Amino acid sequence: MSNTSYIFVAGASRGVGQETAKYLIAQDMKVKALLRTEVAAKGLEATGVLTVIGDALNVDNVEREILGNEPIQAVISTLGGLPTNDVKPDFIGNKNLIDAAVKAEVQKFILVTSIGAGDSVVAIPPQALEALKPVLILKEQAEQYLMNSGLNYTIIRPGGLKSEPATGNGILTADPRIVGSIHRADVAQLVCRCLNSTNANHQVLSALDKNMIYPGLPEFIEFDLGNW
Repeated sequence: MSNTSYIFVAGASRGVGQETAKYLIAQDMKVKALLRTEVAAKGLEATGVLTVIGDALNVDNVEREILGNEPIQAVISTLGGLPTNDVKPDFIGNKNLIDAAVKAEVQKFILVTSIGAGDSVVAIPPQALEALKPVLILKEQAEQYLMNSGLNYTIIRPGGLKSEPATGNGILTADPRIVGSIHRADVAQLVCRCLNSTNANHQVLSALDKNMIYPGLPEFIEFDLGNW
């Protein structure tokens, strides 16, 4: 990725999205973030992020910002609903972003979902699956929509998320059976590495801290991002 056009980040008001926006800025990339409130925007603006106010559930908002004056080379979405949300953006919001990205002919779309979506459903215990099932269904719909969009994509499914500083121990694997935990800042670093990795194109990968993988799981191969 060049540093002459923007990386568009949705979901940057908190969590992995916010960490990703900050990490990209630290790598001298230009970042444009879609945020729903001025309060969320102020903190990111101070880091150098170009912030715009809008809602990913609103098609016009999304198209205005992705198809606007600033050229967008890639889209990163970490959109996820809170338990209090009446309408969760996990599918509809991501669908709007994907449709706009297709129109903008972006170079890559990175979608951050969760272990438990798609074929990684085998990795999580039945009790956890029961609690998370409604949102995992929406995340899987978003994954499928992206895979069928014709865009160059990488889907990253983090394990259980922690908020401590990055450890540098984040790894990726294409094996959907593997589960564990990872810090949000480490997920952000993996997301940014995938931007420039051709190996990561058209891949669905689980993200974990190599020191926080749950015991008793099968041997697995760490995904090689190659040159990035």
